[in-house]
Amino acid sequence: MSEGQSPAAGTARLNTSVAHNARVWNYWIGGKDNYEVDQRVGEHVAGMFPVIRAVARADRDFLGRAVRYLAAERGVRQFLDVGTGLPTVDNTHDIAQRLAPDSRIVYVDNDPIVLVHARSLLTSSPEGVTDYIDADVHDPGSIVRGAARTLDLDRPVAVMMLGILNFVLDTAKARDIVRRIMAAMPSGSFLVLTHPTSDAEVGGEGNIAAMEFWNANATPPITARGRAEIAAFLDGLEPVEPGLVPCSQWRAEPDAAAVPQFGAVAVKP
Repeated sequence: MSEGQSPAAGTARLNTSVAHNARVWNYWIGGKDNYEVDQRVGEHVAGMFPVIRAVARADRDFLGRAVRYLAAERGVRQFLDVGTGLPTVDNTHDIAQRLAPDSRIVYVDNDPIVLVHARSLLTSSPEGVTDYIDADVHDPGSIVRGAARTLDLDRPVAVMMLGILNFVLDTAKARDIVRRIMAAMPSGSFLVLTHPTSDAEVGGEGNIAAMEFWNANATPPITARGRAEIAAFLDGLEPVEPGLVPCSQWRAEPDAAAVPQFGAVAVKP
């Protein structure tokens, strides 16, 4: 938690009259940390775009497979989870420290209700460390400075950016955020990314109207991007097989269905 912040500060900023992504996402995956307005908007979006619950589950399952791969097969012991959202089960630190108890994890979010629940995230194995910083994805400098208090930025770090760049509406700005964060990480670090798409090839055309409704009735505003735009976030990095694919199909069972949310893991050379 960054200096000067506290759960009480998060409560003061909390607005329960407008649906918020962290709480609606929590509702879609079966969580309890949401309000009637979140449930109402979540149901409306699901009515417009029924696959959204499958997307939410697929994104969560992708996180698990990616963290297990990085911890078990690539020896990663440091994770920077940007835009973590509300704690559920099998968060990044749960998975990483189950495989490598000495793993160090920093969570980043600026949503008030996540701040209120920060203590739920601040659990760790005795050998490892778990920390939380209150920072905005639009301010990558603050994220890097905050992370450096817990992580050794001379050693590889897995930067987790699952479903967060879609809240940076300007694509050039979103690319700059990724570039600046990854520039602060050493060779051998990883970027782990998911992002919703409007591409019809994976059923994403329904995202457009659903996101228009969202932007008129909830916060923060969101955007989908095409495959090429999402792939550009990986510029300068080397994608791990199978590359940029629907997140439900990344190192998953062969018969896994595609969802309109791309996912990738890429390494910094």
